[in-house]
Amino acid sequence: MAGIYIHIPYCRHKCSYCNFFSVVSRKSMNDMIQAICLEMKLRLPVLSSDSLDKGINELEIARYSIDTVYFGGGTPSLLDSSQLKQIFDNLHLNYRVSATAEITLEANPDDITTENLIIWKELGVNRLSIGIQSFRQEDLNYLNRAHTVETALDSIKLARKFGFPDLTIDLIYGIPTLSNDQWIKNLELFAELSIPHISAYSLTVEPRTPLFKLIDSGKIQPVDEIQSSEQFDILMKFMENHGYLHYEISNFCLPGHYAKHNLSYWKGIDYLGFGPSAHSFNGTSRQWNVSSIHEYLEAIKLGTIPAEFEKLTLSNLYNENVMTGLRTMWGCDTKEIKQQFGAEYEHYFEKQAMKWLDQSMLNQNGSIYTLTHKGKFLADGIASDLFYI
Repeated sequence: MAGIYIHIPYCRHKCSYCNFFSVVSRKSMNDMIQAICLEMKLRLPVLSSDSLDKGINELEIARYSIDTVYFGGGTPSLLDSSQLKQIFDNLHLNYRVSATAEITLEANPDDITTENLIIWKELGVNRLSIGIQSFRQEDLNYLNRAHTVETALDSIKLARKFGFPDLTIDLIYGIPTLSNDQWIKNLELFAELSIPHISAYSLTVEPRTPLFKLIDSGKIQPVDEIQSSEQFDILMKFMENHGYLHYEISNFCLPGHYAKHNLSYWKGIDYLGFGPSAHSFNGTSRQWNVSSIHEYLEAIKLGTIPAEFEKLTLSNLYNENVMTGLRTMWGCDTKEIKQQFGAEYEHYFEKQAMKWLDQSMLNQNGSIYTLTHKGKFLADGIASDLFYI
């Protein structure tokens, strides 16, 4: 079933490492909420057979029950009650949201207040993704995060108090201020808090971010790739020892606590994206909205979707299937590859996989191929070698 992603492109301030599309000025926020709600309606008309080759047939997606809704950004927890209610009202007006839908809101720790938690729960939010990043103040300072360690811990306790047991947090490893022993202490505190899900990412220095400029100018320490690999190894072993499933390269959960929305991305399920820079996918084509506040607002005012699209070839779809499948604990199934893409792709995959099996980077169990512990360090490289060019 389909999922919906809503991009809220506003932040109080930009974290030094972030390259997601967002702005600090919130003067256009009310206009943006209205535009996102209008985009929901603009996506509904039936598309002609000719236009199916030029974009997403959103009505086909809308006919299905919406099983997941995800508010990302940016910082969606900045929205006030009236803004968030406006989005929910239009969401339910235009789409059939399942009564059991997973509805996730990304939230900064400093936005998790009693007032906000009550509002979020009343509107239907049932899962919070909290941007902790580290339980060490020195790391938070390095990342230019606004919250403190105390605020982070209080936010988790408060969310539970107000009936949000289904929590996930983000943690970052490979931070130059974070030693291996300190990383273990971060993980131990996570385990003590009994949070059912975690997304853990290696610090990546993206071009044109403030972090890149600070490192390039020698003002702060650079990332040590060897230490990042060591901390990834620590992470995998720690999570396994504490009963967490490593179900996707950067995601771990207790049994039954998968992130349903993100899982739909990795399993190739249809989804719609609303807001600037948001992506949509319908199984055969991909669409992405412009990453510009002004262009997005102006286009929506004129009743048009400011988006580009790509009609995916069979090879594109196969490559995406390999990339996403191999990152998960379910791996790639050559029987499914043959069924979806044909025997040529099945044979190609098996041929390319041989050297990775020989190097103990891949496991094979019948028709299913999964990354080994060793192979997870080279996940993207292995997947790209299996791509059909």
